[in-house]
Amino acid sequence: MRQNSGAGTADQDSALTRAAQAGDVVALGLLLEEHRAGMRAVALSILGPGPEAEDALQEAALIALRSIATVRNPEAVGAWLRAVVRNRCRDALREARRHVPLDTLAPPPDPGAGPEQLLEHHAMRDWVWAAIEELSPALRLPMVLRYFTEGLTEYQHIAQVCGVPLGTVRSRLSQGRAKLAEALAATAATAHSDARMRAGASWDEAFDMLSAAEAGHFGRVVDTHWSPDASLMSGLTRLGDRALVRDAMDGSLAAGVRQKPVGVAAGSSVVVWEMDMINPADAPDHCPPALAWVMSRKEGRVAELRLYHPLPLDSPFTPDLYAQTWRDVAHPAPVD
Repeated sequence: MRQNSGAGTADQDSALTRAAQAGDVVALGLLLEEHRAGMRAVALSILGPGPEAEDALQEAALIALRSIATVRNPEAVGAWLRAVVRNRCRDALREARRHVPLDTLAPPPDPGAGPEQLLEHHAMRDWVWAAIEELSPALRLPMVLRYFTEGLTEYQHIAQVCGVPLGTVRSRLSQGRAKLAEALAATAATAHSDARMRAGASWDEAFDMLSAAEAGHFGRVVDTHWSPDASLMSGLTRLGDRALVRDAMDGSLAAGVRQKPVGVAAGSSVVVWEMDMINPADAPDHCPPALAWVMSRKEGRVAELRLYHPLPLDSPFTPDLYAQTWRDVAHPAPVD
């Protein structure tokens, strides 16, 4: 006979799991709520009471959200959920340097899957993005950087991009995960925009922008896609307006530096382009190897841009040096 420790019966679990796998986001929310006590018990047993256990529990819930389609035995979903928590807690104990972005936590859909499975995979992703957009701007940006990017997931990188202390990053991520759970429940029954289509359009925009810049037309791109009062930011400090961005791009191209898009995270209000920097052969160390364009958008146009080089955590390159670097690129000193 199955023991009941705050969870539903095997039949209830099976029904809710199958409904969630078919795309019923309300059923998924009920399933997570039903097993929350057991999941928390696992987290507390490994990490002890405190914020680390709560953080691991929240992150495990997000992983479960993305991976519910992989459950093969719906009647044993409780054990599967507890295993997700256990693995996440062990990862926390190992203090892994890298964290898997939320978009890749679940395996991609089987190319041979039927339309129902493909729809479910897409709907879950769209649901998460819709909930992300419900967060306040202060919580939204750290969450996007942490869970939707490849090279900006470390707390120190997030702190430098946002211009806040490490402790504030931890606090905002904790609040963000809690608020995200509320937003997921609140948006479960609403229609969601197509995140895949938005990401594809953002990839196209990144490539088109770079092509236009290399053809000498970056100014036209800025005039079309940026707000007239858009700002180039370093953390919370405004470095200049969009003219400074144009000058910096022109200066970079004149130095022979090129950029190649390698990652896109595209929400409605926050977009991140991750670039490889390709230096000229005669100046291989001219620029750091990577650059992120972190853009805040209003009414579809760029309102703020943060250009950030995700360097190793022990790098002496500080936000103040970032600011001076971009000023130097935009207005290089004359050569004697």
